[in-house]
Amino acid sequence: MAIDFVVRNARLAGSTEPTDIAFEASRIAAIAPRIVCDAPHYDARGKFACGGLIETHIHLDKAGIIGRCSLCTGTLAEAVSETSRAKAAFTEEDVYARAAAVVEKAILNGTSRLRTFVEIDPRAGFRSFEAIRHLKADYRDLIDIEICAFAQEGLTNDPGTEEMLEQALKAGADLVGGCPYTDPEPAEHIRRIFDLAVRHDVAVDFHLDFDLDPSGSYLPDVIAETVARCYQGRVSVGHVTKLSALRPEELEPIGRALAEAGVALTVLPATDLFLTGRNSTHLVPRGVTPAHRLAALGVITTISTNNVLNPFTPFGDVNLMRMANLYANISQIGTPNGLDEIFAMITTQAAILLGIESSYGIAIGNAADVVVLDAPSAADAVATIAPALIGWKKGRRSFFRPQPQLFLA
Repeated sequence: MAIDFVVRNARLAGSTEPTDIAFEASRIAAIAPRIVCDAPHYDARGKFACGGLIETHIHLDKAGIIGRCSLCTGTLAEAVSETSRAKAAFTEEDVYARAAAVVEKAILNGTSRLRTFVEIDPRAGFRSFEAIRHLKADYRDLIDIEICAFAQEGLTNDPGTEEMLEQALKAGADLVGGCPYTDPEPAEHIRRIFDLAVRHDVAVDFHLDFDLDPSGSYLPDVIAETVARCYQGRVSVGHVTKLSALRPEELEPIGRALAEAGVALTVLPATDLFLTGRNSTHLVPRGVTPAHRLAALGVITTISTNNVLNPFTPFGDVNLMRMANLYANISQIGTPNGLDEIFAMITTQAAILLGIESSYGIAIGNAADVVVLDAPSAADAVATIAPALIGWKKGRRSFFRPQPQLFLA
């Protein structure tokens, strides 16, 4: 074994004592206390290390456009219409520049992989898709990017979109996504998106039910199509804010149905908080689906950023630790075990949603993807919004953020 580099004195999930992580070329070769070798090293000084944070749901193509949009009502309808108007003027260079700024922040915040939705329709054309394809290639040494060809504004009501999605999948999109609540025929929208996924043998990811009326959910349609097509483990849904309006006894059977169908779920706390409950004058509902309760029922659940500086979410720094902490506050979770489970939603659970669980994490033989957080444990990292200190991608250092210093008199 020819060790090239060692991360020393790192704390890992499930261990009580610091240990060393040895790299050989691009893979993890050994994990043990006090590995004896002369290779260069980094002393983690007892800080927590993981395989990197994972964004399962983000929109790189429309990030950073808040200055081009009018924000008056703060509603979902306004966000969709303002973004639709703005994206007609997107250029490939413009999308690339805005997306690259977000990706670089994500890397510096410890993110090692992300799934981005990219809108493809007659207004956006393929400009955003081409920009994100180039970005994916340019940053491949620092982060893995999945591209979801996405129909934001409907399908049956938007001639040409379905054919464009098909073309994007042939050109290298990794999966396909739909948004049935913007389509006058939501069930048909869901069916056609599944048709595309099956034809191209890719996963499918839906934006669902973006309101607080517990009735009229499209989730049963997604579950039924998943089972009928034997697509368990390859389907995920985001938002599903209707679930936040259900009583526990109503949520439980839906959670069990999701778990049995192998449909994963992502909550987007910042966006869901900002857009929902706009009609309430007091005791405003949170509008965030209780992912932890669904996880207890066996559902794969994740937390993600969604939007950054646009009409859907006019703020954000692409920091998944901050998003995990926000969810902990919303859900009133503060125990170490509870915080560990939330951390899993941006790491191991997210890896399952993306279908990479067998190759994700700090284990011998896996890619040497390691991020060190400024905390002694996962629970402490969530509680303190711990910054990422340093990271490696396939054994190569991907970023370094030295700890700040104080200069006392």
